[in-house]
Amino acid sequence: MVALAILRVEKLKSFGNIGGSEKHTARLQDTPNADPTKQNIRLIGAEDERSLEEVVKELIKSKTNYQPRKDAVLCSEIFLSASPEYFRPDDLSMAGTWNEEKMQDFSNTSQKWLIEKYGDKCVRAELHLDESTPHIHAYIVPVNEKTKRLSYKEMFGGSVAQGRLKMSQLQDSYAVALAPLGIQRGVKGSKAKHIQVQEYYQAVNSHPLSLELERFAPLPGETAQELLERIKNDRRIQQLDHQLADRRRIIQLEKRASASSIASEKLRQKMEGQIAYLEHENLEWRQKADLLRDLPLADVSWALGLDSVDGRWKGYGHIISINSSKFYDFAPQQQRGGGGAIDLVMHVNNCNFHQAIAWLYESFGETGVQKAAIAHSLNLTNEIIHSQPCPKFQRPVEDKALWSEVAQYLTSKRGMPPNFVQALYQRGLIYADAHQNAVFVMRNFDDQTNGAFLRGTKGENNTFKGYHKGTKRSDSWFYFHLGGQAQGKVERAVLCKSPIEALSFATLELKAYKGIVQQRTMYLAVDNPKSLPVDFLSTVPVVEMAFDNDAWGHETALTIGHLLKNATTVISKAKGKDWNEQLVEKLYFQQQKLSSQQDIEI
Repeated sequence: MVALAILRVEKLKSFGNIGGSEKHTARLQDTPNADPTKQNIRLIGAEDERSLEEVVKELIKSKTNYQPRKDAVLCSEIFLSASPEYFRPDDLSMAGTWNEEKMQDFSNTSQKWLIEKYGDKCVRAELHLDESTPHIHAYIVPVNEKTKRLSYKEMFGGSVAQGRLKMSQLQDSYAVALAPLGIQRGVKGSKAKHIQVQEYYQAVNSHPLSLELERFAPLPGETAQELLERIKNDRRIQQLDHQLADRRRIIQLEKRASASSIASEKLRQKMEGQIAYLEHENLEWRQKADLLRDLPLADVSWALGLDSVDGRWKGYGHIISINSSKFYDFAPQQQRGGGGAIDLVMHVNNCNFHQAIAWLYESFGETGVQKAAIAHSLNLTNEIIHSQPCPKFQRPVEDKALWSEVAQYLTSKRGMPPNFVQALYQRGLIYADAHQNAVFVMRNFDDQTNGAFLRGTKGENNTFKGYHKGTKRSDSWFYFHLGGQAQGKVERAVLCKSPIEALSFATLELKAYKGIVQQRTMYLAVDNPKSLPVDFLSTVPVVEMAFDNDAWGHETALTIGHLLKNATTVISKAKGKDWNEQLVEKLYFQQQKLSSQQDIEI
């Protein structure tokens, strides 16, 4: 069964009540059900040797400015525990025993909750270990810090309705604190009654259960088998069997009902939380939407001193017609229109933008001027969007005279097959610019050029690389296809860090497959998951991530793996070397081997 949190509060309205409670919790009097061999622990107030009454009096004196009323609650006793399932999960019948680690967790968590909840108003807390189940008695002096008075009502509620609400909130708070221990809150609003300690002792001791065992003593000459049959056929034994069977059935039903009610309560609380979150989110969106709406032009006209006459706003020589967020002045000397509160203020007051903002702030406050400014900005933005076309990407100017130098760099320095490089050049995917950079053309999937990646090839220190100005990194990529039908659907995509890496990986595959790639494969340069074309790649049956075997490569592959469930990783065998370094190294060994064979033939 699920372990439940237990919390009860009792009023102590006189110092006599406080002293009587202390006698029980501090074991100053004989307690019939307490085990004298076990030691209780004072969790709070252990170093204070004064009586509980003296401690409460001193706190009231130090924290209040008024004498307590005669009917005031001087102190509250809080009972804290958990159902036995928590303390002895393996055997509930072993009263007076507990799992030591669980007991310590319960004690520490409850002590922390008392201190955080009540601070120095919690004057004492006793952990009882000498009864059937560990529990805590804590004493709280209900001082209101603001009024400097005792106020049980403020802390625990005055009326019945307030008391239920405060108690429910208190039980919620305690259950949240115990939740990490696997202890849950009971069902809210439960009508279960808690039996008082004295009533419990009276019920246990007044009517002890007994069986008239002498009735089943063996009769003279009666065998053991005959005695057994007589006992089994005894009507009272049969009744007890039926009662025990009914009791077991009722216990099972109660367990099921309790589990069901707890599950229902948890679901209800979860739904309440979701509803509260959605209501809060809805309020935020409404507030944001309201902030996006301009000030009503009728309100602005009225604040400007204009009067509504026959559906138009007149005054100071203006005759203004308002249609939603638009206005038009029909006065002979004006005759112009506009849109928004700021334009209207500038028009009527014959002022500039800054002066209009200052006037709106004075008339409508900070929120009002923000709404007007946002609406003005949105209107201006929409006008620009509809009147100004987006500038198109300008490719770097090609210098055909320098292509041979760039091609030489790609083949000799980078190990690319000359016919492969030439094919990409003729296709218009690579060319040289005026600075002898290799220009890798970036396109969207409609074959529209929206960017370019540049790689320096001039001189020995040719480390320059980067995107050409105006490149749309989220809508253009360097890519090319190999294998399959020329116009066939892409069956496989290989993602690489850069254009050079994509060319190198494709070259290694061509060499491995003897120049033939079976599937229609796209080799795509992606250097950041932000630029990943997720929608397109989701339609490709096989996606492979051929990134470097380093921290960046692993992190990028992990991120892309969350975006594309069908993506797999191609791991480089050479740690610390990218695909181009592996390609160049492979070509070097092949040349060395070929040179060695030629020497032998000679």
